Amino acid sequence: MKVKIVNKSQHSLPLYGTSQSAGMDLRADLAEPLVLKSLERKLVPTGLFIQLPDGYEAQIRPRSGLAINKGVTVLNSPGTIDADYRGEIKIILVNLSQEDFTIQNGERIAQMIISSYKQVEWEEVVQLDESERGEGGFGHTGKH
Repeated sequence: MKVKIVNKSQHSLPLYGTSQSAGMDLRADLAEPLVLKSLERKLVPTGLFIQLPDGYEAQIRPRSGLAINKGVTVLNSPGTIDADYRGEIKIILVNLSQEDFTIQNGERIAQMIISSYKQVEWEEVVQLDESERGEGGFGHTGKH
């Protein structure tokens, strides 16, 4: 599937790291380094604009290496970019460490996964069908 993209950054287009990677790394597009203080959040530009086909979304997720090594993650993870959005892709990063983190121009800051979805229509009912799990939630499957 081909997706239209406008690249106003100074970096190459996002690529899959391997033939079986689900996500593509997104890079910060900065005129100068950006300091993210402890517990601070900032919107980081990528310089990328996309046009997804109907029935698709782009999911923005953290990079595991950045999270474990620096304590920096994507705040509304996964973030969703809808097919009708035409603005710049920007990443909400938060620094959960106790040390400042400096984001450099071109640094890989998040990953993007393109995924299909279906919209639903609600069918309002009085009662739901029974299931083996029932009302057990928050990690509870009813099995011990």
